[in-house]
Amino acid sequence: MKLISRRHAVHAMFACVMPAVAVAQDAQAYPHQPITLVVPFAAGGMTDILARQLGKTLQQEWQKPVVVDNRLGAGGIVGADRVAKSRADGYTLLITTTAHVVNPAINKKLPYDTVKDFQPVAMLARTPNVLVVNPANPARNLKELLEQARRKGGVSYGSSGTGGTTHLSGELLASRTGAPLLHVPYKGTALAINDLIGGQIDASFVDALSAVQFIRSGTLRPIAVSTRERSAALSDVPTIAEQGVPGYETEIFIGLYAPAGTPPAIVQQLNELARRSMAEPGFKAMLLDRGTTNAGMSAPEFKSYVGAELSKWQAIVTTAKIQPDPAH
Repeated sequence: MKLISRRHAVHAMFACVMPAVAVAQDAQAYPHQPITLVVPFAAGGMTDILARQLGKTLQQEWQKPVVVDNRLGAGGIVGADRVAKSRADGYTLLITTTAHVVNPAINKKLPYDTVKDFQPVAMLARTPNVLVVNPANPARNLKELLEQARRKGGVSYGSSGTGGTTHLSGELLASRTGAPLLHVPYKGTALAINDLIGGQIDASFVDALSAVQFIRSGTLRPIAVSTRERSAALSDVPTIAEQGVPGYETEIFIGLYAPAGTPPAIVQQLNELARRSMAEPGFKAMLLDRGTTNAGMSAPEFKSYVGAELSKWQAIVTTAKIQPDPAH
């Protein structure tokens, strides 16, 4: 009986050790198979643009296929859940927005733990949100748009999805001003812009990377930017704080994440290539031209940033009196 017990104990030990050994061996040979970049938003938006740039760099560097998987749903939760439950080997990665650090504050029950189930790898870019309207809208500044909302009993604004900064930027503005702003969530930025251009909604918060081209073409009219300071690409557009809402500030950032437990050597490789990809001269110039900056954080720096953002957005959700979604 003692021999059997000892044998079972040895088998149990190897059962625990073997997965870790397999991952370590994979890390040494990484990468040796296709990589999937999960984007939890629709194609054509800011997150998708950055993912495809990163995918191009990874593919050129490693000569392995890179697939961008637009896995939509629940404000980024569906795509994040897929990565959280993936093997921690560097082959299934998440590229997502600030929504990732907001969701814990607005959802009572997520299918994953935002801190424990993910390894922050790299900050890709950060950008203001821009409050825009259809040029047919008579409002030309924030005061006029808020007056319009009060007069009509509500102004509808679109976002790229529930729980992201484009959604909460509107909620925070409504709570600070008392103006009735009615949220209309979309499955991605491009869909919100299409309906704004088509007149189905009155306004929208849109990340600068996506908004600038429409503003310059005259297709959309900017009302304000959400950051503390003006955007260099939209220097004539005042901030929301400048227009009578002191202390107002929101920003969107895009980050790369791996499942928790991904070997440090793989995380380091991905961080270095992500930083190189975002700093590629032509792409960097495009980002700057559209009011977006690339970010050069190390993996530990990005992890600290994500922790701070989790606390920050919890405070914003509390200030804006947004009730957690009981459905999650």
